[in-house]
Amino acid sequence: MSKRIEAKDLNIYYGKFRAVEGVNMVIEPRSVTAFIGPSGCGKSTVLRTMNRMHEVINGAYVEGKLLLDGEDLYGPGVDPVNVRRQVGMVFQRPNPFPTMSIKENVLAGVHLNNKRVNQATQDELCEKALRGANLWEEVKNRLDLPGSGLSGGQQQRLCIARAIAMQPEVLLMDEPCSALDPISTLAIEDLIQELKENYTIVIVTHNMQQAARVSDRTGFFNIAGTGAPGKLIEIGPTEKIFSKPDQQATEDYITGRFG
Repeated sequence: MSKRIEAKDLNIYYGKFRAVEGVNMVIEPRSVTAFIGPSGCGKSTVLRTMNRMHEVINGAYVEGKLLLDGEDLYGPGVDPVNVRRQVGMVFQRPNPFPTMSIKENVLAGVHLNNKRVNQATQDELCEKALRGANLWEEVKNRLDLPGSGLSGGQQQRLCIARAIAMQPEVLLMDEPCSALDPISTLAIEDLIQELKENYTIVIVTHNMQQAARVSDRTGFFNIAGTGAPGKLIEIGPTEKIFSKPDQQATEDYITGRFG
């Protein structure tokens, strides 16, 4: 189910501005990779290229290759909508659709893609996705109530359920816990550990303790200064990055000398 991601000489542009330069990396299936680094260094931009979300901004494009199991996501004739079916995204702030019930929220992507599914299949898909997001037991008796009535942590798990319902192979998470309290954060972190059994997960986080807790591998991004492109300084096993990184800049960031 889950897939390998590979970036080869990836450059990301917004119009003439090169936001990220020369990224080379491999992200293995059924693993959690964390991107860390100071604000504005391009980590979220790289994350968004993985499901072509950055293209929503006018004039955005990439050079180089971004491969999903060897297939270039930016190859000629590749449909971005199809890419987003394979590569799901969970955003920083929980964003359930306010006018929709919990169940409608879970199935929103399925309906959006014009998948005609009968009631029994919908029920099954909804339950499976909510169980996958560790939310089923909390909401099973109020599926018809608005998703916006849930707590912040529950709303974020609802958004994860919505992503899972599309049956993607990769899950991208852009600071999924930054708006949550510590208990909800712990619930999401536990969930990430469970989800990696079935998905390739890439998470952007400003919280280095979180990166150390949840990820198998960590990539450190940095920027030379305002107007300079962000760069991937190094990527490797999380334990090594946090205890004995190859680059001085990585060590300086992790020990709090800057950032």
